[in-house]
Amino acid sequence: MATEATEATQPTEDAASPLLRVVKGSPDDAELAALTAVVAALASAASATPEPERTPSRWADPASRLRLPARPGPVGWRSSAYPV
Repeated sequence: MATEATEATQPTEDAASPLLRVVKGSPDDAELAALTAVVAALASAASATPEPERTPSRWADPASRLRLPARPGPVGWRSSAYPV
């Protein structure tokens, strides 16, 4: 496989925009560094946490419509209410 050199492109507005913007007050360099560290840690923690996998409801499972009919007898109504 041949590799081709890619040309450098102009930075986009997203890359050129600052990560944080001070709206009020005048923080010093140490305060800005602490704030940047907290925001970066929260961003990495949010991306590292996987979303829990959703399991489908057994009541909405289409396979429940394919199950055997309820057993005849005086307690047949019980088995008709519970998913298999």
